[in-house]
Amino acid sequence: MIDLAFNNVSKKYVVQTDKSAAVSTGNPFLRRWRQFRPAVEEFWALRDVSFEIKRGEALGIIGHNGAGKSTILKLLSNIMAPTAGEITINGRLSALIEVGSGFHPELTGRENIFLSGSILGMRRREIAAKLDSIVEFAGVRQFIDTPVKRYSSGMYVRLGFAIAAHLDPDILLLDEVLAVGDTAFQAKCIQRVKELEEAGTTIVFISHDLTAVERLCQRVILLQKGEIAAEGLPRDVIAAYNNTGVSGAALDASDSQLRRYWDDVTVAPGNDVVRLRGVRVRPLEGEASGAFNIRHPIGIETTYDVLEPGHILIPNYHLQNEHGVHLFAVQDVESEWRSRPREVGQYVSTAWIPGNFLAEGIFSLDIGVSSHVPHVQIHSFQAKALSFQVVDIFDGSSARGDYRGDYPGVVRPVVNWTTRCETAGPLVTLSGQAGQ
Repeated sequence: MIDLAFNNVSKKYVVQTDKSAAVSTGNPFLRRWRQFRPAVEEFWALRDVSFEIKRGEALGIIGHNGAGKSTILKLLSNIMAPTAGEITINGRLSALIEVGSGFHPELTGRENIFLSGSILGMRRREIAAKLDSIVEFAGVRQFIDTPVKRYSSGMYVRLGFAIAAHLDPDILLLDEVLAVGDTAFQAKCIQRVKELEEAGTTIVFISHDLTAVERLCQRVILLQKGEIAAEGLPRDVIAAYNNTGVSGAALDASDSQLRRYWDDVTVAPGNDVVRLRGVRVRPLEGEASGAFNIRHPIGIETTYDVLEPGHILIPNYHLQNEHGVHLFAVQDVESEWRSRPREVGQYVSTAWIPGNFLAEGIFSLDIGVSSHVPHVQIHSFQAKALSFQVVDIFDGSSARGDYRGDYPGVVRPVVNWTTRCETAGPLVTLSGQAGQ
């Protein structure tokens, strides 16, 4: 049975354009008229999108920012109607999108469970029956009768997710909500979604988290500029997403996180000695687009201007994961410039993080250029200069092997293993009692 279907669905937005361009005409009467008439143009967020989801199937929808994912989310949530085409939904659909959004700060956790549950379509008797399970899942039993305005942000989102996760819908719509709380709670959230999936709930998961998409979904759709660019098994579609390039001068938001430039040296990070001019994260060959395969090396490349000669300069990078854990700092201790003063000029320094070293996740990068001799002096520093994502594509060639569950740790190296059999022949089964 088909639970959800998109049949040639399109969505058009009317966008107001720059009025100054609209009034630049030689005819004074036409120019005057256009001043008071908004200049608009059509933007198609979706064009003839068609797909079906069978009962009990988990479908992932991925794509760069601006691809049309949020529009599909709003159409399925009945926030807006399509411009053309037809959407068919068979069953009760619940959207788990922004956890905790319906909470009243003055009410207690217990009161907000009943309030938020009612907003999400649960009956009071149903909420009461699930109350203990919700509280236990959120881990806030000690504070359940405390106003939620006194909750930490972690407690707040845990309770919000716990309420929404105890819905019993036929179709569950998920956005980026699995990234709530700490690592342990995220694993708990994913496990809960897996339980719903095993119970026969149809799931639509729209996310940038490629690891979670591959872990949860049986099929994935890749959106590109409002159209379906690829559809199939998670591994194949995610590989297509990682290989998708961005053409033209304009970069989408996800791609722009992988490179950054300062055209004006006067406002670039630095001082009278050094100024940063550019930084990018790149693969061994070509330009980066999307996420990095966990098996492949990642290059961090910085371009900087040396404005004053005679300084021994050391580029250095600091890497953090999405949980704010400082993983490591690296500095140039190998090149010929380690103890050699630099002349005025432009330099490019690249550090390579080996493949099969970082775990999957999202990482941010701080960049600095310093002098360490005769004393430490930071000439240029840019916090959170870039961010990038590392994904494990589940093909069995990484440290994960064939294991598809949650894999802990902040690094994931492939190490050498040896195994030998200690018995020369077949094992012998001994009978009798111990000690005889």
